[in-house]
Amino acid sequence: MKKNALIFVLITILSIILTACSDQDMGEKQSSSPAKETVFTPSNKYNNELTGVTLSIGTASSDLAQSILVAAGLDNTPYKVDYHQLRGGNLVLEAIAAGQIDAGSGSQIPPIFASLSKNGGNFKIIAIRKGNTLNQELIVSPQAKDSIKTVADLKGKKVAYVKNTTAQYFLYKMLTDAGLKWEDIDSLPMTTSDGLSAVVTGDVDALASYDQSIIQAKENGAVTLRSAEDVLSGDFYWYAAFNTINDPAKHAALVDYLERINEADEWARQHPDEWAQAYAKETNQKVEDYKRIFEAGEKQRKGRIAPVDSATIASEQDIIDSFYKLGALKQNIDAASLFDRSFDKEISNFKVY
Repeated sequence: MKKNALIFVLITILSIILTACSDQDMGEKQSSSPAKETVFTPSNKYNNELTGVTLSIGTASSDLAQSILVAAGLDNTPYKVDYHQLRGGNLVLEAIAAGQIDAGSGSQIPPIFASLSKNGGNFKIIAIRKGNTLNQELIVSPQAKDSIKTVADLKGKKVAYVKNTTAQYFLYKMLTDAGLKWEDIDSLPMTTSDGLSAVVTGDVDALASYDQSIIQAKENGAVTLRSAEDVLSGDFYWYAAFNTINDPAKHAALVDYLERINEADEWARQHPDEWAQAYAKETNQKVEDYKRIFEAGEKQRKGRIAPVDSATIASEQDIIDSFYKLGALKQNIDAASLFDRSFDKEISNFKVY
């Protein structure tokens, strides 16, 4: 009897221990898994299965694609995604032209030059990622800031810019507005890093650039001459290969992927601390610095996925015309020919926050 009682006690204790261990394991699994798996209900229905589809996605900035989906818990797609981060929209379009990726994102400038390649570059612009226009500026060096107060004062001065980018475009527009021609300045094409160094040391009088080069230059004494926030559209494009556009399953998967990004943009606005923690770590920025930049940008214009519209095409045409006048393009291009409108109806169903 005593023996049976002892066995019962031992079994009970063992059961309690195993239950506790199981609960602990469950807790550890829950805490080590993503903070959330956001429920996603697509606004567009596709009748066939997408489980056999693989989308190969390339972007110049992961905050516009995979990183923000992961952070928001929206990366649990019913299709496979192979993600590639490429250093610039031009490289994204080169990969599309070579048949290496299905779709990707980049700025307004790369598709202009890519469209002149064989077979039109094998791409079309299918969607717009509306965004802000902050930290794209024409700045003056610390050494020249007391003598250069207006854009007109740049006549005869050394002005660095990033060639064939939005920086060259907005510099041209600013000079035109000030009554100057491109030939009135000593224009010096440079990379963003070289331009940063040149403007801080005073090797050039001014710099037209964007993002971290502008932020860092101003931290080192450079000042804003004019912001491009009222010159640029803030549009960032999504490009897709012809085969992807015309394949019903890949077309549907891409619509789903773009809507998830649209929802992830809203998640980031609602969870700025979580998003800043995730993305600042990935990009080696201070969390508070990135959060400040992110919130300022969202305050100016909310990031979202939008369909192609007439204003977007008109903006692209103005950029094309400007580069043609600068001699950067040997032939003019009809901007409308760069776009595919077959995604418009589906993207119009996305929520606008």
